[in-house]
Order: sequence, then C-alpha cells, then structure tokens
Amino acid sequence: MAMAVTRLHSLLFALLVLLLVANGASKHIEYQTLVVTSLRSPPAILSDDDFLSWTTDSQTLSEETGLSAGAAAASSSLRVRVAHRDSLLAASSTPEQLLGLRLGRDAARVSNLHEILAAATAAGNATRAVRARRRGFSSSVVSGLAQGSGEYFTRIGIGTPARYAYMVLDTGSDVVWLQCAPCRRCYSQTDPVFDPRRSRSYATVPCDALLCRQLDVAGCNTRRRSCLYQVSYGDGSITTGEFSTETLTFRRGARVGRIALGCGHDNEGLFVAAAGLLGLGRGRLSFPSQAGRRFGRRFAYCLVDRTSSGSAASPAKSSSVVFGDSAVPRAGVAVAYTPMVRNPKMDTFYYVELTGISVGGSRVAGVSEVDLQLDPATGRGGVIVDSGTSVTRLARPAYAAMRDAFKAGTADLREAPGGFSLFDTCYNLAGKTEVKVPTVVMHLGGGASVSLPAENYLIPVDMKGTFCFAFAGTDSGVSIIGNIQQQGFRVVFDGARSRVGFMPRGC
Repeated sequence: MAMAVTRLHSLLFALLVLLLVANGASKHIEYQTLVVTSLRSPPAILSDDDFLSWTTDSQTLSEETGLSAGAAAASSSLRVRVAHRDSLLAASSTPEQLLGLRLGRDAARVSNLHEILAAATAAGNATRAVRARRRGFSSSVVSGLAQGSGEYFTRIGIGTPARYAYMVLDTGSDVVWLQCAPCRRCYSQTDPVFDPRRSRSYATVPCDALLCRQLDVAGCNTRRRSCLYQVSYGDGSITTGEFSTETLTFRRGARVGRIALGCGHDNEGLFVAAAGLLGLGRGRLSFPSQAGRRFGRRFAYCLVDRTSSGSAASPAKSSSVVFGDSAVPRAGVAVAYTPMVRNPKMDTFYYVELTGISVGGSRVAGVSEVDLQLDPATGRGGVIVDSGTSVTRLARPAYAAMRDAFKAGTADLREAPGGFSLFDTCYNLAGKTEVKVPTVVMHLGGGASVSLPAENYLIPVDMKGTFCFAFAGTDSGVSIIGNIQQQGFRVVFDGARSRVGFMPRGC
C-alpha cells in the first residue's frame, strides 16, 4: 500500500513538473535584433532630374507584376519618386530639431483628423454639398487634412507646357489643389505660383457640371459661369478658388489629362513650401478615383526610412508611389491583404479592421476588438491607414496593454526616465551596437498578419542613444496606422478589389 502511494506521489510530481515546463514554454518570448543607429539627418532635397528621370525598367515591373516584359513596358502603370518633407530643411536643421518638428506636425494632424471625423459624425453625412449661386462662401465644412502636416511629396508638372512644383501626397485628403495666380492671399512656396493663363490645357468647370456637384462646398462665379470650390481644415486652414481641369505630368512622358483640381487664389493657414496637394483618399474627387479608368483604381507606395539616402543610381533606397497594374505584386509574392472597411459617414479614409496585436509571439489580451472597431451607425472608432500620420495611435486601453507587454519583454534594457514628447516608453541604449527586442505583429481582418521590423517600433530620438517605443494612445476614437510602422513595406491600395495589402521589404 505504501509503495502504491509513493508511486502515486511520484506520478503527480512528474505531472506537476510537466505542467510547469509547459507553462514556462507558453510564456516564451520571441525576440528580434535591433541594430542601434543614432538619429540622422535625411538627405538633401533631390534635383528635378532625380524626380523626373527616375523610373523602374520593364524587367523589374515584369518581376513585380507577373506581366511579360513587353506587356509591363506597354502597361499604363506610372511610378514616381517620393521624398520626405524633412529633406527641405535638412541643410538648416539638426536631426533633433527635425524630429521635434515632425512630432509637432503629427500631433496637429491627428487633432485635425479627430475634428474632421467629429464634424462628419455630428453632421450625419460627410459628403453633403453646399450650393451657392454667388461669388463667395458663407458656409464652412471640415474636409481633408491640413497640407501643412503632409509628410511626403513629389514633383508634378502642372499644365501645358508643364511647370513643375512640389505637391504633397496625402491618403487623408481627396481634393487635388494648388496655389494659382493671381493670388489674393497665398502662403510662401518653393516654386513660382502656377499661372493658369499660361497653360493651354487649363479649363474651368461649369457651375452645372457633375464635378462641381461632387464638391463638399461649391459655389458659382455667375459672371464667368465657373465653379468655385472651398476646402477648409480642422486647424482653420483654408483654400478657396476656381474649380478646373488640368493636365498633370508625373515624369517626362507620363501625362494624365483632365484631372479636376482646385486653383486656389486664397490660401491661408499651415501650408508650407509645397505648391499644393495631390489627394490620394478614397473619395470621388481624389486622384486615384479620377484616374481610375487608366490606372484601375490601384496605387501603392513604399516609404523608406526618412533618413535613408537614395539616388537615381540606387532606386531601391528611394520612396516611391506607383499607380496602375504594377502597384499590385504578382501572384506568389507574400502580401498580407486585408479588406477595406467603409465608413458611411466619411468616405475619404482607408479603414481596415485591426483584430489584435501580438508582442513577443503572444497575443496581447488587453488589445480588444471592441476598442478598435468602427461603428457604422455613428461613424466613430475604427482604424485607418494614413501616410501623413507618423506615429501609430491606438485606443488608450489597447495601447496601454501593448506597451505593458513590450516593457515586460525589455526588462533587461535600461529605461530612459521621463519619456520624450508623445512617447512614454524610452530606453537608454548608449554604447550598444544591437539589442534584442520583443517581436510586434499586427493582426488584421481576413486573417492577415503584419510582422514589423524592430526599427519600425523602437526609434532613435536624439544623438545620445535614446530610443522610444513609437506608438501612442488616443482617447478620441479613431486609431491610426502611421508611416513609421509602414516604412519598408509596399502598402497596396487596391480599390478594384477593395483591399489593402502590406508587402514586407517592398522598397
């Protein structure tokens, strides 16, 4: 009897050991290596030749799309170089100053975005048109995002003959617009202000045209019988002028005609350096929507680290935007696709479903779908993919749970007290060349998972070795997947199939 009891105790002890081992294994944390590099200045602004001559050959397009080399060369796809706005200030500002300005713009943009969505949900319909048979406007509608906080731009030729200017690329705006002479009130820009009187392809939009009726705020110059537009932003910035159609040239030989755009004669607010904005949003007046017949309602961009250098001889290190068939990688290429989610109260933004986040190989229990879901009845909540927001914002409970899971996996790293700007979790990595950090994976609707490189979520903020966890919490409803987390991915916006894709190492 005693021997049987002893054997039972031994068996129970063995089972207990197995359970403890299994439990320990379940808490195993997955790590990846972060190479510690100090904060750097971005390269100086590129020349016109870099913007306008740079392209990708047909063989590369063929490899990406699965088309034959001849078909790729003959396709209607369009690819142009993109640069970060910090390049404009690289020669006159320190890396710390540039980062401070970037985070300041980021806070302003997110605030404006929240105001836009609040106005849309309060109004009940974000696409209402305000018609006025008069020369001016007395109504105001929040529409789009402030160009002043746009992060990426390219060189675009406007008119015939083409006159080139910097244009901000913005997935959070629809209306294409630029400053036009004569200016009643214009902000300072790098290039001469566009004069429509010198363009053979410029044409005003009639007051009774469908394009005019598609504006959120439309008026009519009764003397010229031309459509007037107004776009106002959450920070008080505004652009007003004549709605028109014009030819855009993206690089030498790549022209797109009859694009509806605002020719702004009165532009006020936080608009800096660029001549205007190329709206890449989901609405009817955005460039992808207007050029849908030619480009199949498809585009993609790939954003390299803003401090990466690039040249015409080394395009792999350059940010770019692609319109058309070659925006979608060929079959067999690893792309995490997730369905686009439509917000009936606001058609500009690209919503996706974020179902969870894993840190260190385990799902974070506190990241709840309920906190991240879009309420279609009210238009509140949800998650958008945005090129103009730098830092990913998550609903406060989700962010807190994710941050705590990350901190638990970095207990061996020395914390930097006090945080930095909007970052509340920072580390002192001075003297280190590389460190191990927990993996971070975003789980999206449709079963898609996006595994982030370490440099996309632990970033340098000074020259002293301080690195911060590049996420933040928000109490304002909508969550945002920002461009720091998108770096290095080809982000595909496939309107034809209503999906967003993330292709790793896609630049």
